[in-house]
Amino acid sequence: MVDDSRRELVDGFGRVHRDLRISVTDRCNFRCTYCMPEEGMVWQPREELLTFEEIERVARVLVERHGFESIRLTGGEPTVRAHLPVLVAKLAALGVDLALTTNGATLAAVADDLAAAGLGRINISLDSLRRDRFEALTRRDELDRVLAGIDAAVAAGLDPVKLNVVMIRGVNDDEAVDFATFGRERGVTVRFIEFMPLDAGQGWSGGQVVSQAEIVGAIDAVYPLEPVPRGSQPAERFRYRDGGGPGGGAEVGVIPSVTEPFCGSCDRIRLTADGQVRNCLFAVDELDLRAVLRSGGSDEDLSRVLEQAVRAKWAGHAIGQVHFIRPHRSMSQIGG
Repeated sequence: MVDDSRRELVDGFGRVHRDLRISVTDRCNFRCTYCMPEEGMVWQPREELLTFEEIERVARVLVERHGFESIRLTGGEPTVRAHLPVLVAKLAALGVDLALTTNGATLAAVADDLAAAGLGRINISLDSLRRDRFEALTRRDELDRVLAGIDAAVAAGLDPVKLNVVMIRGVNDDEAVDFATFGRERGVTVRFIEFMPLDAGQGWSGGQVVSQAEIVGAIDAVYPLEPVPRGSQPAERFRYRDGGGPGGGAEVGVIPSVTEPFCGSCDRIRLTADGQVRNCLFAVDELDLRAVLRSGGSDEDLSRVLEQAVRAKWAGHAIGQVHFIRPHRSMSQIGG
């Protein structure tokens, strides 16, 4: 039976939104160069962060009233938020596809608890397999802990386990094949992400972007690939023609946000840790859901703000165009 009370969130370009990204904290135990400065970050006061109950309420409104089907938890680093499995259990009860993005450094300690609470999928950020580069990129000597976190995620039964690799020219662009080999051996999917202008130091330039064509070409020369239908997912996917090697890591993906943006099929909105709704990673405006939540607003009041946010969504992020406007928040403050 169709629920007539549901109202799809449709923007002015006909895109129906069903995917919610929730940042649970702006804090992080890394200081990745493309995400935040080494020092001087001013964290949100804890009382300004949404509570688990507030997050659950927004998610429930989106699922029950607007037909949302998937939720991803992000940060900052989400595992530094205390009692995270409690929130996972609350959201898993909504019956959605529930995922998490993490840097993996503390994952070995919580992977089993997250899986038991109902987490389905996990993405682990890892930008170099070389210790010196990893430390230079993250400003932390934590590669061994991240590798242990990857193994713990696989052992906990989270499926799929994906690695997110931000490719930066002159930094780690010679590791595409190394990561492909790692994924094939460990049985995990590797997703390469083009470098985007969200670094806190605002040092991004187009010349640092390693294109999808370059990444796929390098891997295909060693491990022949064939494309997989993309659908509405942000990643262009490629499977190994030989089936993926001994570990069964059967495919790689590339998120070509800069060179081949997927804005035309984007179906997501974002909720920041302090309760602002954003209709795009590169949005320059936000609408305040926290104020509605804490002033006694109804579920219908929340719906109206969400509908307003989606109606205002642009056709695309306009990176590389003369009218591109850089968001005032960095990636760690928005939620990856």
